[in-house]
Amino acid sequence: MRQGGWFAMKKYSLETAVGVFVLIGIICIAYMTVKLGRVSFLGDSYYPIYADFTTVSGLRIGNAVEIDGIEVGRVEKMSIDQQKQIAVVELKINRGVKVYADASAAIKTAGLIGDKFINIDPGGSGNLLKPGDRISETTAPLDIEDLIGKYAFGDVANKGNK
Repeated sequence: MRQGGWFAMKKYSLETAVGVFVLIGIICIAYMTVKLGRVSFLGDSYYPIYADFTTVSGLRIGNAVEIDGIEVGRVEKMSIDQQKQIAVVELKINRGVKVYADASAAIKTAGLIGDKFINIDPGGSGNLLKPGDRISETTAPLDIEDLIGKYAFGDVANKGNK
């Protein structure tokens, strides 16, 4: 009888250890999901501002927003203003970051063929942009394929005229 009690005790301690291990695994998965998914449970630490561009070629939702090379937000949403025929980009900016009314935004490429990101020159006027305000001074991205095509065909056209 004594042996049966010892065996039962060992079985329950093994089950407890496995249960604790599974619980730790679930907690780790939940933590990574929140961190990698940029989910916020305790209030939003961002505020939205908008930027109008003639084109947003290559830009994607989730791309970085930077000021002076430091990531300060993300691209949240992109849409088209049908009346003005421009692309409107919603940016989520960290609450502690100040962007002024005379700010400008440009779509840049990280490296030669890297991801696109939005670089903001925060300006310096006395008036801060409030949540929902717009950056009106923007620069669209350079289209490398278009530049290469113009150079190649322009070069060919010049050789034919000589």
